[in-house]
Amino acid sequence: MEKENKERLLKIVASAVLLAIAIAVSKTINLKMWQELLIFMVPYLIAGGETLKEAAEKLLNGEFLDEDFLMSIATLGALAIGFLPGAESQFPEAVFVMLFFQVGEFFEELAEGRSRDSISSLMDLRPDEANVERDGIIVTVSPSEVNIGETIVVKPGERVPLDGIVTEGSSSLDTVALTGESVPRSIAEGDEILSGCVNLNGLVRAKVTKEFGESTASRILNLVENASSNKSRSENFITRFARVYTPLVVAAAMVLAFIPPMISGNFGMTFGKWLYRALTFLIVSCPCALVVSIPLAFFGGIGGASKKGILVKGSNFLESLGNLDTVVFDKTGTLTEGVFEVTAVHPEIIDGKKLLHLAAHVERYSTHPVGLSLKNAYPEEADDCSIEDVEEIAGQGVKAKVNGHEVCVGNTRMMESFGAAWRKCEKNGTIVHVCIDHEYAGHIVVSDRIKDDAAKAVNALKEHGVRNTVMLTGDNEDVAGEVAAATGVDRFMAGLLPDGKVAEIERLSEGVPAGRKIAFVGDGINDAPVLARADVGIAMGALGADAAIEAADVVIMDDKLSKLPEGIKIARKTIKIAKENTVFSIAVKVLVLLLTIPGLSTMWMAVVADVGVLVLAVLNSARALKA
Repeated sequence: MEKENKERLLKIVASAVLLAIAIAVSKTINLKMWQELLIFMVPYLIAGGETLKEAAEKLLNGEFLDEDFLMSIATLGALAIGFLPGAESQFPEAVFVMLFFQVGEFFEELAEGRSRDSISSLMDLRPDEANVERDGIIVTVSPSEVNIGETIVVKPGERVPLDGIVTEGSSSLDTVALTGESVPRSIAEGDEILSGCVNLNGLVRAKVTKEFGESTASRILNLVENASSNKSRSENFITRFARVYTPLVVAAAMVLAFIPPMISGNFGMTFGKWLYRALTFLIVSCPCALVVSIPLAFFGGIGGASKKGILVKGSNFLESLGNLDTVVFDKTGTLTEGVFEVTAVHPEIIDGKKLLHLAAHVERYSTHPVGLSLKNAYPEEADDCSIEDVEEIAGQGVKAKVNGHEVCVGNTRMMESFGAAWRKCEKNGTIVHVCIDHEYAGHIVVSDRIKDDAAKAVNALKEHGVRNTVMLTGDNEDVAGEVAAATGVDRFMAGLLPDGKVAEIERLSEGVPAGRKIAFVGDGINDAPVLARADVGIAMGALGADAAIEAADVVIMDDKLSKLPEGIKIARKTIKIAKENTVFSIAVKVLVLLLTIPGLSTMWMAVVADVGVLVLAVLNSARALKA
């Protein structure tokens, strides 16, 4: 890209110098018309050779109605107009129009390159080499050559090339490129280490768990690079608009060139004058400012958001993020830390240690935070117990056979379905009930912590114009009410199964005003159906979580809920910039078009209206990159 920009700049400078020389020669030497054309053709072809080539290729492919075609036909017409009866030569104007068009293209490439470079520097996650240990020797190879199961060595100051599990050493990781956060993350033996992070101090050995193409860094880079494929409504409108608009403009220019001189009765003498107006009309009508600047604004917005650790999968999702009416939260891991711990054990027919023991065995394969808390509370799994027929019952819990006895661990709904008369607990928290062979054995109280920034984030959303905040959870009414009161959400629904959450999202969507959107914020793993159903699915704390990156439309890479209102702010700034470009571009063009028809504007004014507006719109779009 840098090489192309240098070549374009060199052509612009050379063409400008040769244009000045051509004008000086034409003013001092009395040349014939065709001789003047030859000396002006040199700077014209230097500046516009590439544009003419692209226009010709598109013409052959039947895709010619774009800005390259409009500029080519307008400037070639301006070069030829001097040979018509009663018309003045427009050689300098023709060259200047093409030259200024190239200046506009240069600024466009510069702004787009700046956006891409900013994202590339931010997401410069994939190192070119990895140190891998083979046969006791450390060799340096390309990360793509490292296999799963091999051991990589990451020295202090190096970027982690592949995802893995630390097998030796401890250190701190700089995760700013992934999360936007400057606070280092401590790692030790057994911890996950992610590609793209920078090892700050200690030498670390890690066992590779993912191939290079599937690593966190690669997935994030692909996500950002492919974001342009999901266009916003504004971009889709502009694309459709250009397809209809450009043929109409060409038709209108032909009418302007031929109809008035035919009506005048003196076609030969007046055709040159009306052709000049038609060519001016074509130049000013070129929609490049809209076609270029609006996608560039959204691209910049996506880049600005990614700087903050907010990955948006497309312009359409960024636009939806800026038009949120209702935000629906999952509870566990979103409004709360998702870090559960056993705070009380209330046995009925067996002692507390035995109750915890059975619950931990039944939940031994669970990845749910509550199940993990039970396993952490009773880590002695290596005993003589026999665990068979483990079955998870959606929205209820888990059952298994432990030493031949059927043990169920779950909520009150599960107890009732197995005929166990459960007891109510007065303590706050998630109550995990246990029954053995359909007889109630007691319950365990598991508590979660509300995130420090949850209430602040919910309040910030309301300040940003979000009308409704709702919490959906499968937890019981008491726990849900406590979290809702502490965080300030407007409403909550408790005891919901996964399909119940989807039904609630559909019901809430019916109350969202036209043009506004509904978002669901969850962990992206357990809530995939709800994330897919909402207008915008937002995954929280998804650093390294493949399922979250796949399921969500927006991925907040760290665990901070306060990033959500920040993402909305970036989205709205981007939308505002796109609207500014639209209004400004159309207003200037309409004004000059109205002046062109009666002959009050010149080709120079048309250039300012087209390329000048393009440059200003592109520079305005670049502001979106600043988060």
